[in-house]
Order: sequence, then C-alpha cells, then structure tokens
Amino acid sequence: MTNTRAGTFKTNLSGESAYKSFVPTPLPPNPQIELDNDTVALLVTATKQLALLDGRSSHIPNVNLFVSMYVRKEALMSSQIEGTQATLEDVLDPLLDENANRNVADVINYIKATEFAIQRQNELPLCNRLIKEAHAVLMEGVRGQEKNPGEFRRSQNWIGGQGSTLKNARYIPPNVEDMTQAMSDLEKYMNADDGFDVLIRAALIHYQFETIHPFLDGNGRVGRLLITLFLMEQKALSAPALYISYFLKKNRIEYYDRMTEVRNKGNYEQWVKFFLQAILESAQDAATTIGKLSELHAKNLKIVEDMGRAAKTALRLFEYLEQNPIIEIRKTAATLDMAFSTVSLAVNRLCEAGILVQSAGEQRNRTFSYEAYLDLLRDGT
Repeated sequence: MTNTRAGTFKTNLSGESAYKSFVPTPLPPNPQIELDNDTVALLVTATKQLALLDGRSSHIPNVNLFVSMYVRKEALMSSQIEGTQATLEDVLDPLLDENANRNVADVINYIKATEFAIQRQNELPLCNRLIKEAHAVLMEGVRGQEKNPGEFRRSQNWIGGQGSTLKNARYIPPNVEDMTQAMSDLEKYMNADDGFDVLIRAALIHYQFETIHPFLDGNGRVGRLLITLFLMEQKALSAPALYISYFLKKNRIEYYDRMTEVRNKGNYEQWVKFFLQAILESAQDAATTIGKLSELHAKNLKIVEDMGRAAKTALRLFEYLEQNPIIEIRKTAATLDMAFSTVSLAVNRLCEAGILVQSAGEQRNRTFSYEAYLDLLRDGT
C-alpha cells in the first residue's frame, strides 16, 4: 500500500514490534472532489428526498412520537451493524427493567446518547467535547465501559477479526498523537464552510471519523450518530427522522469496503456516491413509513372515537400505545394513573377492534402489541 490523496502509512516502533498506522490527510480532499453527472444527479435527488422527509416529518401530528420511534429504529440497526443481537420487540419490552440484557442495553444507551447529543446541540456547536460527552452516555454501564468512556483513546487500536493483532489487523488507525491532531482538524472542518454541498460534507465527515477511530470502542455508532447531528446542525434536518443505518446494514460489506478504498487509493468519489445513495434510500423509506404510520393513526383514531362512552379511556390508551406499542396492563395502569380494571377493559375493547393483539405471557403478565404499527417499524430490523 502506498501513500494516497487520503493519507499516508506511517511506521511506528521498530524491529519485531514495528507496525504501520494510517495518518489521514485533513479535509477537504486535495485535489478537490470531482462530481460526475451521475453523482450530481444523485446529489440533487437525495437532497430533494431529504427535504421531502423533513417537510413530512414536521407536518404530522405527534411528530415527537414518530421521531422517538425512528431514533429507536436507527439505534437498533446501528447497533446491529456492530453485531449487537437485539430486536425491536426487545427494545420496546414493557418489562425492560427486569428483562434487559447486554445487547438491549447497548441499544438503549444509543437512544440515550442520541437524545442527549441533540439536546446538547442547543448549547454547543458540533465539536469534540460534544462527541466525547455523547460517547460517555453511549458506553455507560455496558460492554466497553472499561475502555475510557467519554475520552479519546490513549493507546493504539486496530480493526480486524476476533483474535487479530497489530501484525494481521485489517486496518490500523492513526497512533495517539496523529489521532489527536486529526480530530482537531476534523473539528475545524465540521465548523468551517468549504463550499461543498452539505450531503457531500456529511459523507466526508463520517468517513474521516471512522478512519481516525478516536475511541477504543463505539466508533461506528458515534460515527453514524455524527451524520444525524451534522445534518441537523446544518439545518438539512429539523428532527432525527432519518435512519441511515437501514441502508448501511443492508450493504454492510460494501460500506466497509468503500471506506477502505478511500484509504488505499484516495478514491473519495466512489465513497461519496455510495453515501448519497444511502441518504436517498433511507430518506425515501422513512418518508414512506411516515405516510403509512399517519394513515394507520387516522384509521384507528376514528375506530377509537366511535366507541361511545368507552371512547375517553380508549383514547388515552391509544395515545399511550403510539409511544409504547407493546404494553403490559399493570405497568400501563400505573403509568396512566388509572385502575387496573379500567385499563383491562380498554385493552379488551382495542383487542376486539383489531388494534391490539395479545402477544405473550401468562395470565398475570400478559403483554399486548399494536401489531400493525410494529409491522411498519419492524421493516429492516
């Protein structure tokens, strides 16, 4: 491997211990990125689709509710890319406090990190401090918590299969000194304007962060969160309604291979094209899902409102369902401050109306699912 437009391979240590780490060139690329006709067309289409998604997500009732579901979906799929084995049902389990395992805890922390980082953007620009604080939330109390949560690494890391070493690693990120400088350069780039379109800059920032790999663990998840944070910072998204990990998970091998292609050959152009396709397809899918969720909401709201004297209680339960599509009666009654028998009757009515389905559990711990709603969110997970 030779030095490329994207960076250089640097020899560290000597003798038997010698290894080569990658030192990325600061952004933007030089010579600058050339966009062929196909990429320009893709950029235009992806930008329009993202604007359509943003418009649609901001004009629906209960926007926060839909967005919170989308954040959960993105968290789940981003974690699955890293090998986390959890399902949407695991994440939405009403008895999560009792049943949470390490895989589910990873996803829950990603949700918390996303919500934390978006809130923090009201006080801080997109900077290394914010990235480190989000990482601390992501790693709190889970696997990898011993690997300096909230701190850039102070030792060399590498990427490879299980049991790999510096000798046979697939990729070795910059050493600590070079990593520190590279993250400082990236912070400057995120807050500067090089004249490139926001989606191209998002592609470059994500690639650069993954290449620098500044943490001992959690780099992939933080790097994908960075895409959402940058798009929101640049006002290309007003809410985290995009789940780009849907596309990246489907094309996981290509995702990694294309970033490797930049490092090995300096070919940013093919990576940008892949990233734009990811934005386009993810935005299309999210916009379509919002449309279907809105239709489902309107249809079932009409059914609930037509329940006569029982409508008031059923309506409260229906609103709760859209935030918690899997419920357990006792916990629901406590949360809504209603009698167990009242909630139980309302649940029975929603089951008779075909909105709820009993999903699992014995008589005492039965859970019920808003199955049609879950089906729409489950796609790709």
